[in-house]
Amino acid sequence: MSYADPSQKRRWLGGIAVLAALALVAVELFFPESPVSEIVRIVDANYVRSVLRLTVPIAFAALGGIFAEKSGVINIGLEGLLIISAFTSIAVAGTISSGSPTQLQLWLGFAVAVLASVLFALLFAVICIEFKADQIIAGLAVWLIALGLAPFASKVIWGQVNSPPVATLNDWTFGIPFTDVTFFTASPPVVMMLVAVPAGWYVLNRTAFGRWIEASGENPKALDTVGVDVRKIRYSGVLLSGFFSGLGGAGLALGRVGQFIGGGATMVNGRGWIGITAYLFGNYNPLGAFGASFLFASLDALQIRLQQLGYNIPSELIGIIPYVTVVVVLAFVGHTRIPDAAGDHYESGEE
Repeated sequence: MSYADPSQKRRWLGGIAVLAALALVAVELFFPESPVSEIVRIVDANYVRSVLRLTVPIAFAALGGIFAEKSGVINIGLEGLLIISAFTSIAVAGTISSGSPTQLQLWLGFAVAVLASVLFALLFAVICIEFKADQIIAGLAVWLIALGLAPFASKVIWGQVNSPPVATLNDWTFGIPFTDVTFFTASPPVVMMLVAVPAGWYVLNRTAFGRWIEASGENPKALDTVGVDVRKIRYSGVLLSGFFSGLGGAGLALGRVGQFIGGGATMVNGRGWIGITAYLFGNYNPLGAFGASFLFASLDALQIRLQQLGYNIPSELIGIIPYVTVVVVLAFVGHTRIPDAAGDHYESGEE
């Protein structure tokens, strides 16, 4: 087997990761007062919970992007869908309440936000599938529209780009009923994410619908030949990208922040773009995309913790790490294989 073989590259990369982990353990054991040892001790249960909350918008965007792109439609407007759903969740929850929203009103805002994201995705699908627009340009348009529309609507509703703060969704506690035994407590969007990721993997790999999604992006003519409507499958893939992105945006706003922040790149702040790098990193596998999302979120959480400890690490430096990581992984592991028909228009019956 040659050194250039991708499987051997993965083993080399895995070996390097193991050596790095052993080095950290050695530093903790033999140099307990060193700065590196202090960083290692950051990783505790609270840190993991923080990372999971930060993972939510990235992982949901990545999951939605997988379904869209594997069906043959490249949706780079995920950032815009996160912005729209984050804004809508706060706007609905805040406007239907006379004061502080109740949990029921927060959940209503959450549901409407997901619906708004799906409707934006539907508009994108119609433009790309029916009118055969360039998918990259259409995706950029979704992002730019959301980037301008949400802050503008914020000014109309609240007189400023940032909304007043609202309550967040109550955590869910899992344990043995009628006892004091508790296994874990997590915010609802985190629980949804932990369910959606394996469910997405199962749908794509173990169901007929998953095989249709795959065929729609790889060989739509073969799918059309066996009597499956390619247009419907592609619509389904794009609408699922809107659904998952809606969960991510609403989960960010109502599960963690409790506010819509519309200044600059908005509170979403590139998480949709990182979601795209996450599913490329994971090679269109929901489990791999979740792992990449968790990795990128852990770096963000680490930067926050280090600043609390007095280490001034620029957030901009952390922000470029996901993109650099993808380049490094592609160099060491091999190419991420894009579906053959992704980005191509298809008309039933064409040769």
